[in-house]
Amino acid sequence: MDAFLREAEAFRSERVFEDIVAISRFHRIQGSEDIVKAAEYVLSRLEEEGIEAELIRDGYDGKRLHLTLRSPIAWELIEGYVEYGEKKLTTKDSPLLVMAHSPPGEAEGELLPILREEDWEKAEGKVVLVGEKWREAYKRANEAGAKAFIAYRKGTGEAFPYVGLFLTREDLKWAKIPAVAVPEKVAEDLITKAKKGGVQVKVRVETEVRDKATLPIVYARIGEPPYLLFSAHICHPKPGANDNASGSAMLIEIARLLKNVKSRVGFAFLWVPEYHGTQAFISRAELEEIYANINLDMVAGSDDRAGSTVMLVRNPLSRFSLVSGILEHFLAKVNVEGKSFSGNPLPRFRLKAYPYEMGSDHDVFNFFGVPGTMPITWPDRFYHSSADSPEKLSLEVMTVIGRAALATALAVARAGKGELERFARGYAMKVLGEISMERKLEEAGRLVMNGLARDSRLLGLEIGNTFEPEPWLEWREKGIISARRVKEIDEKKGKVLEELFEDRTFTVHLHELLMLGEMLPKEKAFRALEEEYGKVDREKLERALRILEEVGFVREI
Repeated sequence: MDAFLREAEAFRSERVFEDIVAISRFHRIQGSEDIVKAAEYVLSRLEEEGIEAELIRDGYDGKRLHLTLRSPIAWELIEGYVEYGEKKLTTKDSPLLVMAHSPPGEAEGELLPILREEDWEKAEGKVVLVGEKWREAYKRANEAGAKAFIAYRKGTGEAFPYVGLFLTREDLKWAKIPAVAVPEKVAEDLITKAKKGGVQVKVRVETEVRDKATLPIVYARIGEPPYLLFSAHICHPKPGANDNASGSAMLIEIARLLKNVKSRVGFAFLWVPEYHGTQAFISRAELEEIYANINLDMVAGSDDRAGSTVMLVRNPLSRFSLVSGILEHFLAKVNVEGKSFSGNPLPRFRLKAYPYEMGSDHDVFNFFGVPGTMPITWPDRFYHSSADSPEKLSLEVMTVIGRAALATALAVARAGKGELERFARGYAMKVLGEISMERKLEEAGRLVMNGLARDSRLLGLEIGNTFEPEPWLEWREKGIISARRVKEIDEKKGKVLEELFEDRTFTVHLHELLMLGEMLPKEKAFRALEEEYGKVDREKLERALRILEEVGFVREI
């Protein structure tokens, strides 16, 4: 397997960085013109590299559904400012000053920091300042009669935070006031002044809400199916260098290096707006043509970014595949610098593999039966802020992830049958061994063998065993389970689900339980979930499932 690492040395982070800089110049808000321009840039780069690709045009209109997600409005930022005393912040400082999808408007009034629940009673006629749960607070500010809304996020320092409202057409019935976002330092200054006797604030937002806009999907294929599909989301505000110009640019480099590879699989490359684009793509994709997915998101972190770790998010047990294992293996192989006192290689960056976590486009592929895995850097103190700029990226981290991803593609494509089978057995033993050190194995082994049988069928191997599915659930409205979507059907039930989803771990457990429920009887599905994650909150999961069944998202068989 390690021979593929030598071939992967052709990967060049310097080339990736050039594309990151170019993509970072676009303010890539979903529903805007710049996200289309960024997609067109990717298309032009692929053409330069001799790679045939297509631009699939879906749409934003604030009404249509991308499976379970309601489209945000078509929206364009023109300009905006916030002014108090002698200080004035404008969109020339950062386009993130205006919250994504804010309605236009102009207001002047006394600032009211919302620091306690009772502060909302005084919101009428004020400019409110809020530091958490921004969308919920924005709706409340409209209902309370506030003149304007200012958001901030703790931990951003002097950077402007990215806060998006993702408003729909229906939301525009109540969403009337302008919404802006300021750096934490500015918010602290405003709060201090407000406590000393009040401060007057002027807010002006000029935006255009349109009837529709293009949702761009760039799709390229090399060779014949089944395809190992690489994906990256191209959306997010300017600069958005690590998140996610980095993954979008790395995809171009990997496509360039794989374009002439002859192999047992083909390769596909997908650039999408996060989640909305993937769900729009998956609804028209030939899923049987896709073998597995490697999703590249935030692949250029550095020590400046809160000492980030290179994480490898494995496939869920319900979608077990050796692809995750190959990528994990090569990440460790590339990530070396120096030697121990006995001559063994030492890791260059923090690196760890984790059980399946949600948070990017690999999720959607997993939901639809395509094993998805993801390398990502986390934490990142510049995350979703104006400070996520190219000069803070690490070429070395990009090299580790890029070469490992490329070597994985080459190994899937060209490794010998016996070599892949031996590796698959070893990886299966590793994962099951890790679980068995903590918990008793009952269902995990069957799921792992079932995943390897799928690998075998598509790669021409002879390993693994299938089992006859005994589904307990039918997942009828498949995709990201959205509390907002449930609210559209039943406001009360949606609010309960929204509260449950405040626990991100619970959200992961629920989605994996739905995938397991398509394969296993109820008690075995819960048992498999516990084997994968340890203790889970069954009572909350049962409550969420009842809600999803009542609104028609799932059905017990």
